[in-house]
Amino acid sequence: MKLYETTSISTAMDVLEILRSFKIFDYAMFDLTLSLLGMWLLAPWLCKLFLKLGIKIPKISWVFWALPIGIIAHAIVQTMTPMTAQFLDPSGYYVLKIFIAALTIAGFRGVKKVKESK
Repeated sequence: MKLYETTSISTAMDVLEILRSFKIFDYAMFDLTLSLLGMWLLAPWLCKLFLKLGIKIPKISWVFWALPIGIIAHAIVQTMTPMTAQFLDPSGYYVLKIFIAALTIAGFRGVKKVKESK
């Protein structure tokens, strides 16, 4: 029975490695797609939460913020993914830094403070 468990874990890891082998530049397409899809699925709940706090944030803004939030989260927990390491590298990768800044700014389009109704 133990052999079966080890084999299935090994097979799952092989599948994950295959999925992560397709890359755009140094970034795994699987990881990028999963990040954006995950944020798209979480966006309705995040929008409702921030609406209760008096801030209206469009769902698409959360998708724009997926990569910047991911970089911040990885930096906080000190997990250096290729994108996080490149973004935090002070000596280069300016195209990535400009792209992340553009995503952050694009995410703020449509964000509004909601007046509280009494």
